[in-house]
Amino acid sequence: MKYVTTIHQIGNNTGIEISEQQLEELGGGKKPLVVVTLNNHTYHSAVGKMEGKFLISLSAENRKKANVKGGDTLEVEILLDTKPRTVEVPEEFQAVLSKNKIAASAFENLAPSKRKAIVESILTAKTEETRQRRITKAIDTLSR
Repeated sequence: MKYVTTIHQIGNNTGIEISEQQLEELGGGKKPLVVVTLNNHTYHSAVGKMEGKFLISLSAENRKKANVKGGDTLEVEILLDTKPRTVEVPEEFQAVLSKNKIAASAFENLAPSKRKAIVESILTAKTEETRQRRITKAIDTLSR
């Protein structure tokens, strides 16, 4: 669905409002996963509720990529995100996970965003030592 809206700003947070009627048309319940397109930039998000309004989060990174800011009025396209959210796990981390069933189970039960955060932490390490330290920390945390 496409519609014109104003980007809401609440403090440092920004979001795209979607009405209850639009949510019903979209399907997927009150807090569905969605694909958002603004100014030819597309990202994945979820609908949440803040201050009594249904909003789709618009992070600083996505604002920058779409070249928008709070208060801007523009056309937005919202689609129901029906694809499963997956995270590609680096081989090194997968090898360690496969040896620790508790950590592996905990990792699989995390929300995709949490799995992504762990993987990004490992992938962004600048040295092998840091990468190994982050893998160890992740396994320790997941094993608790």
